[in-house]
Amino acid sequence: MSRRRTIRNERHVPGGPLLFQRMYTRLNCEGRPPQFEVEFYPYANLTHSIRLRREIAHVRLSDLLREAPLEVIEAAAAILLARLYRRRLPREMLHRYRQYSHGEATRRRLHALRRKRARPKIVRARGQHFDLEPMFDELNGRYFQEGLARPKIGWSAKRWRSQLGTYDPALNQIAINCALDRPDVPQYVIDYVLYHEMLHQKHPMKLARCRLESHSRAFREEEKKFSEYRRAMKFLTRFA
Repeated sequence: MSRRRTIRNERHVPGGPLLFQRMYTRLNCEGRPPQFEVEFYPYANLTHSIRLRREIAHVRLSDLLREAPLEVIEAAAAILLARLYRRRLPREMLHRYRQYSHGEATRRRLHALRRKRARPKIVRARGQHFDLEPMFDELNGRYFQEGLARPKIGWSAKRWRSQLGTYDPALNQIAINCALDRPDVPQYVIDYVLYHEMLHQKHPMKLARCRLESHSRAFREEEKKFSEYRRAMKFLTRFA
């Protein structure tokens, strides 16, 4: 047996095509259902995808769902089909999927998986105009009483269109958009963006009303304690 066939067999989702056909019917999708090819795929996140090519729907489900209950896989299938065919997703299915995906055990497994598979998105902390590591240390002392352990910090490897920064708890990493490493960007703006990501480090995401909440009330209140908050926000609204 060839290596490619072996991999395909390992990724095969037992009963996957029939499951998707059931969900297709349940959502009242119009027309003749396509032929479904369904596999587990080693994504670095809890990611799923569906692509319709001619009369074949190629489906990839995160292999994190291998051990998930059947009803969770059904919910994931319904979410993909509802997006593809623009159908209304039953609320109970969305609730079921969120309960599983946001559960503590699933988040632990996802973090472990990301540590193995995710590629770092940062380059060195010292940019052409700003050095992020001493900036982190200064902010840590001023706002956090040096209570945060310094994670990996760096400028993004590529310019981002909309994101200013990210904190990835699985990788213990802060990345700042390299588009901000410019002489016409005030230091208080970089400080604010870095401070915002440090708050994510202090206030981890938590489940609230079946959603992952990344900006809690406590987060927002502490964010406004940044001394140049209003000036930074005003600058960033016109930043391009």
